[in-house]
Order: sequence, then C-alpha cells, then structure tokens
Amino acid sequence: MVQFDENPDRERRLWLGRRLEADNTAASPVLARMKGQPAADEFPVHVYAIGDGGEVVGGVAGKTWAYWLHVDLLWVDKEHRGAGLGGQLLARAEEIARTEHGCTHVRLETWDFQAPEFYRKKGYAVVGEVHDYPPGVTEYILAKKLG
Repeated sequence: MVQFDENPDRERRLWLGRRLEADNTAASPVLARMKGQPAADEFPVHVYAIGDGGEVVGGVAGKTWAYWLHVDLLWVDKEHRGAGLGGQLLARAEEIARTEHGCTHVRLETWDFQAPEFYRKKGYAVVGEVHDYPPGVTEYILAKKLG
C-alpha cells in the first residue's frame, strides 16, 4: 500500500527534478539532443538600474534555457515609471540573452492589471491566457522572437 508524505523536502524535490528530467530526456529526441549542450544550461540574466544615491530603481531578472530567455521579474520604481526605463531594462536583458547566450526567443507572464500593453508595444504577442489566476485576474503569457 502507498503512503503519502506531505512535508516539503528540498532533497526530495531535487530528486523529483532529476527523475523527471531523465524521463523527459528519454521520451523526447529534442531534449536528448540538448543534453550536454550549452542550450541545456540555465544562465541568469539580471540587469539593475541604479539611482543617484546608489539605490536600485528598477530591474529585470530571468534566466536562459533552450535558446529562450524567460523573464521572471521586471520592476521599475514608481518615480521612474513612464520615462522608458522599463523598456531599456528589457531591451538590455534581451540583448544579453541574444548575444551572450544565443537566445532566439523570450517569454514572460504578466497579469491583466500589470503590463500586457507595455509588452505588446515592445513586440511581444500573447500566446496564452489563464483566466481567474488568481481569482478575478487574467494571467497573460507573452513571447517574442529576438531579431
């Protein structure tokens, strides 16, 4: 009989990840070919905007994998919004991903009350929507081909 253990466990989580990766690699010729190649490695991409007093006034953080940049976070301090800083941060992260890591695409998620129009203006297209995530909010998944 199977029992369940519901306690979070970092080592078990890592073990699950390794098992899933092994099964996925065995099931997908594409993932199998990537194994051991630079595209299979994850690289962090972080760009921070520093104000006159040395404080962070904006930043973008993400990672590369499989020739894609995945933007996890993009934030600009309220006092610096509307001046193009967000676009500059995003453009710099895209450039690093493209030139230093060979990325050909970028993806990210944003909520309906955040910045879907900002990303559309930067060339991103909505490729998916998740309604009621969280309840009452729509999450957009956006992607862009890097030129």
